[in-house]
Amino acid sequence: MPAVFASPHSGVDFPPEFLAAARLDPSSLRRSEDCYVDELFAAAPRLGAPLLSALFARAFVDANREPLELDPQMFEDSLPPEANTASPRVAAGLGVIARVVATGEEIYRRKLRFAEALARIERYYRPYHAMLGTLIGETKRRFGHCVLVDCHSMPSVGGPTERDAGRERVDVVLGDCRGSSCSAALMELAEGALRRLGYVVARNDPYSGGFVTQHYGRPGEGVHALQIEINRALYLDEATLARGPGFSRIAADMSELVRALGEIARGLGAAAA
Repeated sequence: MPAVFASPHSGVDFPPEFLAAARLDPSSLRRSEDCYVDELFAAAPRLGAPLLSALFARAFVDANREPLELDPQMFEDSLPPEANTASPRVAAGLGVIARVVATGEEIYRRKLRFAEALARIERYYRPYHAMLGTLIGETKRRFGHCVLVDCHSMPSVGGPTERDAGRERVDVVLGDCRGSSCSAALMELAEGALRRLGYVVARNDPYSGGFVTQHYGRPGEGVHALQIEINRALYLDEATLARGPGFSRIAADMSELVRALGEIARGLGAAAA
């Protein structure tokens, strides 16, 4: 099918040197993780689409950020002039090298050096995006277009630094960068497929799409990017991060969604022809 699925935040690997520098234990560091999202979409390869999943943890390197989206407060030396130090994500402590976990707790015991951040970006971040770009390019060459589905999960209640703080969230949020990263037809059909599966769906609120969706979504050039956020309470014990009783059902439904998105993606090609 003319689609690529990606899970940038489900990795669980913490290098020893990172853990040594962190003031938090691994279970606390995992609060930033999109637990098991790669497993929820594991049917994609069987149904004909590649699934790219980051193995490194989000608290270590965030692949859904600009490559130099960095918080200068975290570093003992100066950042290069090309670094983006003023984004809302940096202000929240959630740049490509995060200052805090999702609950707002500080990660590090000490300030870092820019060379440490650059080494992570070169070793982990850039290979992830090189592979993602290759998969998108190969799919587009084969089919004439590509649908990129960036797969995430979200806390069931808005966090203290988020605009929906304290509010319960819907089942699924779809993001298309407010209409710019994919065709309106893809958003409409994806929402319809989820509603038929019984889910309450919102568009672009509270998440409209991160760096991956913004960067790769070029519908005028045949690349449509759609972000999906699944409410963690549907499949996860948010306190222990253990799979919940709804895990099997959500995984089965996401398999159906993959199948539906494949049909939608094929239909986009037919419409363009």
